[in-house]
Amino acid sequence: METWVRFSAQSQAKERLFRAAQYACALAGDTLRRNGASAGVLASVRQLEAHLSLGRKLMRLGSSAEALEAAKRAIHLSDMVLRFCVTLSHLNRAMYFACDNVLWAGKTGLVPSVDQEKWGQRSFRYYLFALIVNLSRDAYEIRILMEREANGKRAKGNENGCQLRADNGLQQLGLRLQIQLRLLIRILWNNPPLLLDVVKNACDLFIPLDKLGLYKTNPGFVGLCGLTSSILSILTILHPWLKLKP
Repeated sequence: METWVRFSAQSQAKERLFRAAQYACALAGDTLRRNGASAGVLASVRQLEAHLSLGRKLMRLGSSAEALEAAKRAIHLSDMVLRFCVTLSHLNRAMYFACDNVLWAGKTGLVPSVDQEKWGQRSFRYYLFALIVNLSRDAYEIRILMEREANGKRAKGNENGCQLRADNGLQQLGLRLQIQLRLLIRILWNNPPLLLDVVKNACDLFIPLDKLGLYKTNPGFVGLCGLTSSILSILTILHPWLKLKP
């Protein structure tokens, strides 16, 4: 109960719950459509999804300032690559939230002259840039851990016994790929925060790709990706040790 009270007191947690519900509606709506649901039911699900989306936008008012503050803190990171990736990610998030705030003003009728299509596209572009930077940061973290693991094994003289000579160059390549894949799986398994961050960013990536028309999927797949990443985000709020730092 204590955990839930702490969770529900956070505005970010509430926004994540709304996000999960929104994408659950998108997934349910596509499933109902495929199963031949009536037009009235589909319209109700779409209306609920739109209300949840608008509610999320309201909760994100002022988030640009928080993202800018996070970018200011990230500037002081000692690792140059992490400093660049984390700072750039927060700056893109700040621009994404700013565009989203303008879009909210247009949808609510406060500023009816807002071109919602244009601002929506801008918002998703900044969102896409932030996700690409996040995945680049994940790849950098993975490379560091893989190099550290490989160097540790060489230092102990425990090189993998599978690294046998092969007459065929393709066999050697395949063997090296298998060893690297096993190492990657072990590193991700032993680092839950990194694993969750990779999966969450990879799922989120399909949302702006679909909305921008760069990689079209379908509403059900987008809904599944959004729901999965939302659940993972909620887990990191409930259990802060699962959040990748910095």
